Order: sequence, then C-alpha cells, then structure tokens
Amino acid sequence: MSHLVQSVFDMLSSLGYLGIALGLMVEVIPSEIVLAYGGYLISIGDISFPGAVIAGTIGGIIAQYFLYWLGRYGGRRFLNKYGKYILIRPHHVDVAEQWFSKYGTGVIFTARFIPVVRHAISIPAGIAKMSFVKFTTYTILAIIPWTILFLYLGMTLGTKWERINQAAKPFVTPAIIIAVVVTLVYLFFKWKNKRNEAVKVSNENV
Repeated sequence: MSHLVQSVFDMLSSLGYLGIALGLMVEVIPSEIVLAYGGYLISIGDISFPGAVIAGTIGGIIAQYFLYWLGRYGGRRFLNKYGKYILIRPHHVDVAEQWFSKYGTGVIFTARFIPVVRHAISIPAGIAKMSFVKFTTYTILAIIPWTILFLYLGMTLGTKWERINQAAKPFVTPAIIIAVVVTLVYLFFKWKNKRNEAVKVSNENV
C-alpha cells in the first residue's frame, strides 16, 4: 500500500465523518474503497451508519460538482491537458461524451453504476451546460444507494474490508444490468415523446 493511500486511511480513522467526505472529494483512491473502509469504521463503533451515509453522500456530490464545473468552465481542451492530474484520461471523457450525447441528461443517473463512465460523466454534463438543479438531483439519487451499498459491505466484511471488490461483484453486476435496462426504458419514452410531438405538429400543420 503506497504512503499516499495509507495517509488517506489514517485521515479516515482520525477525522471520522469528515475524513470519509474528504476522501471521496479528492478521489485519490476509488470511492468504493473509501466507503468500504468507512464501513469497517462503523463495524468497530467509531462512526454511525446514518452519519457515514450523509458524509459519503456529501463527499460524493462535491466531487462530482468539481468535475461538472471543470467541464463547464474549463472545456475539453483544458481537460485534455490537465485531466491526468485528477486521474481523468482523454478516453474516459470520450466515452462519457458518447454516452451523454446518445442517451441525454438521464444518463447522469444510470451511468453512476457503470465503470469507466461513472466518474467522467459529470464532465460532458458541464460542457453541455446541463441544468445544475437537474444534475444535482440525478447525481444524489445515484450516489445515495451506491454509498449505502459499499458502507454496508464494508461493515459486514469488518477487518476483511480490503476484499470489497470480491464482495461487491454479486451486487455491482446486477446494478449495471438494471442501469442499462433503465437507460433503455428512458430512451424508449424519450423517443415516444418526440414521436408524439412530431405527430402533433404534423396534425396542426394540416
């Protein structure tokens, strides 16, 4: 374990709720690991489950705000040049932009459960100047269940919290499938609404 990562875990232990929020904000290590360690702290009685959920949600949403504002005010050129310093590579942004362009604003919710796209999706939302209120709503709705899941798994694993990837696999895979299904349903209704509007306009012009 690197010195930097160990420092993050020391911070989590010493700062409790604030440590979880900060750990998620800076995203030095994946959020799943930060939350799993938070679950371990719950298991030994250092923090409470409700408090950890609140801290995790706040930290997660602030991290996404940061990426949203980078996209909105920095643009693609800025991210291509400096994104590597926040662990965002050009191909991450490419994939996220393709998803956002293809599926629309609703993907801000569903993409949170899919690797690679999950963190980067906030960037094209900012570039497209998506409504901040809508962005916040979709992001919070996705972050809360994600936070609860990994805190719970970390809590049940206890001292074996480092096995979080193994423990999460039976839950994450169905979550990805559900996210894809929700996306398809969203696209269907979006297409249906556009079709109905087109028919309505056509009838009015007759």
